[in-house]
Amino acid sequence: MTYKDAQAQADNFRAILAPHRSLSPAGFLLFMLAVGTVSFATGIVFLMLGAWPVLGFFGLDVLLVYIAFRLSYRSGRQFEVIELTQEQLTLTRVHPSGRSECFTFNPYWVRVDLERASNGHTGLSLSSHGRSLPFASFLTDAERVEFAAILRSALAEARSLRVG
Repeated sequence: MTYKDAQAQADNFRAILAPHRSLSPAGFLLFMLAVGTVSFATGIVFLMLGAWPVLGFFGLDVLLVYIAFRLSYRSGRQFEVIELTQEQLTLTRVHPSGRSECFTFNPYWVRVDLERASNGHTGLSLSSHGRSLPFASFLTDAERVEFAAILRSALAEARSLRVG
């Protein structure tokens, strides 16, 4: 599950949302070795056939695959932390660069909106006083639906504790 940490006590809720990366660093190394080996061997065959310029293109495709995976791993460093107490709901968004943004809401007024498109895709946002803040964009549609239910439940509990 992409919630690295979700804990709820009587009056506190905290969840860390992070994108999923299915390929471990060791798996990435093995994959790059396999791509490099296949490209090098195929390039040597073309070199032996006299088509030496093709060898450079096989090196270029390995470089492009490497760059694409590095960019994917960089974007995987982003995460969002949702903390809920009786007094406030805080969303902290940490970007891949390390820069963070913090948004606070009154838990009594905030609403968790789950928008469903006709193609089945979903969008999750927090709304309050006419403003909306999208979040959890890196989760899958099913995970957004599940997390919306979890957060709504935690908000309902926080509101009942605040009133009662």
